Amino acid sequence: MMNGVGGAPMPVKNIEAIRRLPHVAVASPVIQHLNTAGAIEVLWGVDYPTFNALKPFRFIEGRPFQAPDEVIVDDVFARPGGGRKVGDTVEIMNHPFRISGIVEHGKGGRKLLPIDTMGELTGDVGKASLFLIKCDDPSNKQAVIREIHATRGFENNEIETIDDWLAQMTPEKLPGFNIALDVVTGIAVVVGFLVIFQSMYTAVLERTREIGILKSLGASKSAIVGVVLRETALMAIAGVLVGIAGTYGVRLLLLRIFPTQHFEITTHWITQGAVIAFVGAICGALYPAWMAARKDAIDALAYE
Repeated sequence: MMNGVGGAPMPVKNIEAIRRLPHVAVASPVIQHLNTAGAIEVLWGVDYPTFNALKPFRFIEGRPFQAPDEVIVDDVFARPGGGRKVGDTVEIMNHPFRISGIVEHGKGGRKLLPIDTMGELTGDVGKASLFLIKCDDPSNKQAVIREIHATRGFENNEIETIDDWLAQMTPEKLPGFNIALDVVTGIAVVVGFLVIFQSMYTAVLERTREIGILKSLGASKSAIVGVVLRETALMAIAGVLVGIAGTYGVRLLLLRIFPTQHFEITTHWITQGAVIAFVGAICGALYPAWMAARKDAIDALAYE
């Protein structure tokens, strides 16, 4: 999304100077455009021959676009078996486009248009957002960067490898993202703590006579605490399982409603969430458990 708001400031013809440099095997111009007409998405305008030369498309169905009003879409957008198919018409930026081919996802955007068509739609004819470059050998990446910076007109251009670019596409690089995430997590922990505290406090009050019976039968304070904490642990485990199932359920629902919007569920996040929920629940039950253990057996038996 951030890349798509940058516009297309570079003349496409400048790429010819890059193609003449040593160690440059392929150079392909691309227009990226943030589209908000109907859906929020980043559209890609590509020069098919050079873009395909970077890493060939793997077509599931159809062929490359051959006309200005044709578009290539990926299998996530098309949803084979129940979604769109080759020959269907989709509306992009209030213009109808015919799907010429469906490719495996992971290659540019969900929708790829001819670069000339994209330039006309966005008012960037003959311009590009970025140049994608493939070296003759991966070991020559830094040499190519130096050669481009040494070329007149490219001295101040930002050039980075795909690995460096990917390293920036993480939450840690988004200002304030982790702070907001920590705040939300903190609020969730506090709410969970209070809910468990209230539930167990109420349970202790409702079971005062039962606690009195246990104490009269010789149950120790640690045994009473153990009973309360074990019940809390079972509630926490059940809550974690329901929460994980609910998370996957929401993910499936979002994929059905918004097939191009993905969010990743990792083992790290599941583990972290489960630990936070479990520890928060146990902490919330400590005071009610301590209060139950301190009850006098006679007073508890007389409780109504």
